[in-house]
Amino acid sequence: MILATAPEFAAALPQVGALMGLDLGTKTIGVALSDSLRSVATPVETVKRVKFTEDAQRLLTLIKDRNVSGIVLGLPLNMDGTEGPRAQSTRAFARNFEKLTPLPIGFWDERLSTVAAERVLIEADMSRKRRAEVIDNVAAAYILQGLLDRLSFLKGSS
Repeated sequence: MILATAPEFAAALPQVGALMGLDLGTKTIGVALSDSLRSVATPVETVKRVKFTEDAQRLLTLIKDRNVSGIVLGLPLNMDGTEGPRAQSTRAFARNFEKLTPLPIGFWDERLSTVAAERVLIEADMSRKRRAEVIDNVAAAYILQGLLDRLSFLKGSS
């Protein structure tokens, strides 16, 4: 079930359970997971994209193995907030993935997430080669952490 807003996504989730954050690229999918109390996002892996069925199978395996209770996709909006081809591609991925899992699926504005992830990795003095290997799952963690912080805020204000 695809949910349009963070409050709708939050309402569809059980009280506890890990969330999965995805940074969908054309060649890779960055994957991050939260703890079951949803306070911290951790980069997990980068899935090399092959075709949708194989990509989805790897994600479904992670979902099962890690007891995931919801999925958030980074939505690559244009800087002016409009949706371009990449955002439409992300929504298409969500519609196809929705057919394979009953879990709630939400979106989080991912503008500048890769830039922020790159900055953190540079500050950690990571080599260019190593940054290229982990940038997508670190960006996924950045996306997921943004949503976790929003969910925490929503929980505190209700």
